[in-house]
Amino acid sequence: PEKLEKVREEIAAAGGGATTHACDIRDEEQVCATVDAVLAAHGRIDGLVNNAGGQFPAPLRDISLKGWDAVVRTNLTGGFLMARECYTQWMKQAAQGGNAGAIVNIIADMWQGMPSMGHSGAARAGMLNFTETAAFEWAPVRVNAVAPGWIASSGMDQYPPEMAAVIRSLPELVPLRRLGT
Repeated sequence: PEKLEKVREEIAAAGGGATTHACDIRDEEQVCATVDAVLAAHGRIDGLVNNAGGQFPAPLRDISLKGWDAVVRTNLTGGFLMARECYTQWMKQAAQGGNAGAIVNIIADMWQGMPSMGHSGAARAGMLNFTETAAFEWAPVRVNAVAPGWIASSGMDQYPPEMAAVIRSLPELVPLRRLGT
């Protein structure tokens, strides 16, 4: 909540307006209540960006069921729950009035596998299929996925030191030979 409040203050200082709603997207009841709260505060939901994610480096053989579930529930199940609730609680009805809204799911460049991040790659691939299915079933709501590739961000600083060599080699896998910013 403190981080959300800081961002809300930054938006307000720039002349915008925002409300904050902390939620564990892996918890169905919290997701339903959060979407209810957003609708109560704003009266509508025109867009959702599913950008939550998390993973830890490990070869598949070393990932426990608990670790697998934690990553899949954050990177796949949470996005599904948020999208489903935004759709069922608002966007489906809004589409009948001509303002269907949009859902954008942030996935990952997982087409050639994600060595040492197989749990995340599997979840992101699942999110791609979910996106394609929802785009078909929920039209005219626009449902798209964006796979930005390797992005140099503070998130990379969170990995253990043994990942440093892997991170330094990532530009070799990118046609422009650099990470995104």
